[in-house]
Amino acid sequence: MTTAMRREPPPFRRAEVARIERRNPFLMHVTLTGAELVGLDPGLPAASVRLLLPDPGTDDVVLPTWNGNEFLAADGGRPPLRTLTPLRLDAASDELDVDVVLHGEGALSDWAETVTPGGRVAVSGTGRGYEIDAGATRFVLVGDESALPALGTLLPALPATATVVVLAAVRHAEARVDLPPHPSATVEWLVGPEPGRALLSAVTEAEIDDGTRLWVAAEAEDVQRIRRHVFEARGVPRGHGTVRGYWKRGRVSS
Repeated sequence: MTTAMRREPPPFRRAEVARIERRNPFLMHVTLTGAELVGLDPGLPAASVRLLLPDPGTDDVVLPTWNGNEFLAADGGRPPLRTLTPLRLDAASDELDVDVVLHGEGALSDWAETVTPGGRVAVSGTGRGYEIDAGATRFVLVGDESALPALGTLLPALPATATVVVLAAVRHAEARVDLPPHPSATVEWLVGPEPGRALLSAVTEAEIDDGTRLWVAAEAEDVQRIRRHVFEARGVPRGHGTVRGYWKRGRVSS
């Protein structure tokens, strides 16, 4: 059986950590810098970049190879790659800002907790973002902690005349962040131990009319439940909703 070849992602650009700032106990703000970042496409709101971390136990960043389907390390295993939202790309100073959600044990969380300025990484991007429907009159943005960086890029980009409802679920009150303002936005923070359940309940009660566009990003299984409710139970047209799994419960990958 022939395996379908996937389009090769953009090449990796070497960079290093310039600054690190803890936004709250669960979120780290990291600024990357490097001459190779010049020309990196900032992409659409809620876009993505791949961050290649140093090999475990070293400071070395070894660029992986593309086999037509995925990136592979030199030993044939999976390289330490994680997907993040590009927040600010400053071509003048060769800087890229990303936020890292700290989930505890995991390669990305461990790196963000211990890295110091000068730490080496590589960046590939930019991945798909959110195509904003300029004619929509209402947007409902839904996400757990992993989606907070993307929400921060979406709000400033939405039409100023549209009504915006943000439903954000976090496990701890301290995980809340100051999101960018929007003239017609309301933000509801859902704080509790089961973000997925809280988001599904909130979406079930949310107004979603013909002029509403829905954007959802959260844990994969939670997103599946929301997807079934939105597209099957409520009959929202597929073109009116973007629903993405940002991480998978039980997989130590953060």
